Amino acid sequence: MNSGFAADPGIARVALDVPIAPWFDYQIGPALAGRLAPGDWVQVPWGTGRRIGFVLELCAQSDLAPERLKAIESRLEDAPALPASWFALLRFASGYYHRSVGEFALLAVPRTLRTPPSPKARSSAFARARRAGRGVGGVGAVEADTVGADTVGADTVGADTGEGGSIGASASAVAGAGDPRSAEPAVAHLDATSAAPVTVSGRPLPRAVASRSAAGQPLGADQQRVFDTLCASQGFSVSVLHGVTGSGKTEVYLRWFETILAARPDAQLLLMVPEIALTPQLAGLVAGRFPAQSVAVLHSGLGEAERARAWLAAVEGRARVVIGTRLAVLTPLPGLAAIVVDEEHDASYRQQDGLHYSARDLAVAAARECGVPVLLGSATPSIETWRAARRGRYRLLEMPSRIGGGALPKLHLIDIRGLRGESALAPQAQTAIAETLSRGEQALVFINRRGYAPVLGCDACGWLSGCPECSAWRVLHRAAAGGSRLPRYQLVCHHCGGASPVPRACPECGNLGLAGLGRGTQRLEEELASQFPGQRIARLDRDVAARRGAAQALIAAVHDGEVDLLVGTQMLAKGHDFRRLSLVVVVDGDAGLFCADFRAPERLFATLMQVAGRAGREVSSSHVLVQTRYPTHPLFECLKRHDYSGFADALLVERREAAMPPFAHQALLRADAGALDEALAFLTAARELAEPLRTADPEAPVQLFDPVPMPLARLKGRERAQLLVEATDRPALHAFLPHWLASLREVKTRARWQLEVDPAEI
Repeated sequence: MNSGFAADPGIARVALDVPIAPWFDYQIGPALAGRLAPGDWVQVPWGTGRRIGFVLELCAQSDLAPERLKAIESRLEDAPALPASWFALLRFASGYYHRSVGEFALLAVPRTLRTPPSPKARSSAFARARRAGRGVGGVGAVEADTVGADTVGADTVGADTGEGGSIGASASAVAGAGDPRSAEPAVAHLDATSAAPVTVSGRPLPRAVASRSAAGQPLGADQQRVFDTLCASQGFSVSVLHGVTGSGKTEVYLRWFETILAARPDAQLLLMVPEIALTPQLAGLVAGRFPAQSVAVLHSGLGEAERARAWLAAVEGRARVVIGTRLAVLTPLPGLAAIVVDEEHDASYRQQDGLHYSARDLAVAAARECGVPVLLGSATPSIETWRAARRGRYRLLEMPSRIGGGALPKLHLIDIRGLRGESALAPQAQTAIAETLSRGEQALVFINRRGYAPVLGCDACGWLSGCPECSAWRVLHRAAAGGSRLPRYQLVCHHCGGASPVPRACPECGNLGLAGLGRGTQRLEEELASQFPGQRIARLDRDVAARRGAAQALIAAVHDGEVDLLVGTQMLAKGHDFRRLSLVVVVDGDAGLFCADFRAPERLFATLMQVAGRAGREVSSSHVLVQTRYPTHPLFECLKRHDYSGFADALLVERREAAMPPFAHQALLRADAGALDEALAFLTAARELAEPLRTADPEAPVQLFDPVPMPLARLKGRERAQLLVEATDRPALHAFLPHWLASLREVKTRARWQLEVDPAEI
């Protein structure tokens, strides 16, 4: 990082969490003269208040007149030093996503550490976090306070038609009283009290996981080949580990980490996961494998005090292994030696609200700035990653077989055209579940739709439960059990969170015949409890996981054989290693098959292949049943063969012919306002401002499409529209955007707007 020192530096450029400029100039007063350096934390005046920021560089002059410059109030003396490589990453992110450096810099810093201290505070937030992090188990409080935490927050992302469900469970309901297969129905209600007896730093760890954590299994031939290649990596490199589900990718990660820590005890390793619910299992495995090392877990679901302790331990180099969701990529790690992005294809690595960025792409950038290797692992790599590997830009490592010679599950398609009846499951699926349970094995029923029913409808006039604030339906939900004061059923919008009681009669015609249309996880769970009485049934979706400890307890129960039949959404489709699971049933395999979003087939294939991979880890044979109305679709032909390579290569041909990403590069300008006309008017003006800039370089043209309403046109009472910008040349796009954004900031409008680079959805 350029120090920016001049002959007489009297100006500090400070990064603040403010979107209007990359940095802000402040005077260096006499009290701080000669005491400031790039990377220092400072407190500065902002408006009528104060903010915490970082010094980016020092200089002798500012573009602002001296009388307009305010002075830095103080330097935070006990704040941790920040590595130069982190600031280089921030500058890259700022330039690529066209947002301020401070927005990225302050995003990952826990709120308690970036809040100006109260004048009455006896000690700083840093001192308090350090004191709380000392003296636990000899390795620091970061272990005790973070391993096993699984509260769900902003990092748990799922499709609005897909992620979630509701109830939880108690240990007695899951384990059963006496005979676990008694005739009395048992729908599991997991809570944190159903913890397994094995613990890591005081937190529960499933017995099945604990038995494998302390020492890994011998590496197979594929694993050994990949491991040897990784160990030979020197400096910056990007490797793609394409390993089928059950091929032992996690064991390769841990062996690689062991080698690095043995060679360099002060090294820090970053292991990224897409979902908060995956952190407890991985944290337990890592802590068991490295008992002498401190392990920090970072995600948005932690309490502020927990997160501050873990973050500070990571930034000060006390935590040797950092496990985190997408936010963790922005954590300054002074000893960073390697990065692993597990399930790199997952959409959860993409920040969709506020500050848009791809954590996977920033992980590659962070590795480049630090000169260290990064490994992207997945059974279904993203199309962008796959193309980079096919072109040789990334190194492709493959593990095509399951460890121990285990076979991949056999996939069968169930044609449900013409299927009639009350059950969501075809007769073949019901029979397969019954046979699986009779053998004492586990089954998983997958439906990527939470709630009881997607919509409530009137059978007389056709009224549907639309959300008054969004262009979406309010979903019928059954209230959680356990003495809740909520009504038994309620209508909930999965976009704005608005909720209302179920009406007694149709609001349009007064008809009493209202009914839920379709099925979600709650209704499916209810049906399964009726069809398979006496079985221990549990459900995992975002509604269940929203309660602290519930997801971890449920997963522990599945690992420990205390659940027979599992129902869930895409939260179950990745990362979980259920050893007794031999059957997966996909209720609706067509979801997304004919969606307008060009990325929908890629996401569908990945989801189906990932959920299929939960079956057959340690059983002699396993099966996946996919219910579909289109059994001859080419996607299912590749799926039956577990042929990701064939599917991805065919999809790349289609994308090339259609000039779609990754063969084109996009940015999306979004606007929202009280009325749709206002949003469209701003975007129309934006398009006109772009014309002279767009034609400036005829050799690398940038194309702008017409403004249109967004697919979800109304959200939280605001009308939304978008304008797509596209170029075949990435540098041309990024050369155009800064000039365009500068002109957009001069437009007077009541619309709110923001730009997203490499949009995930169009």
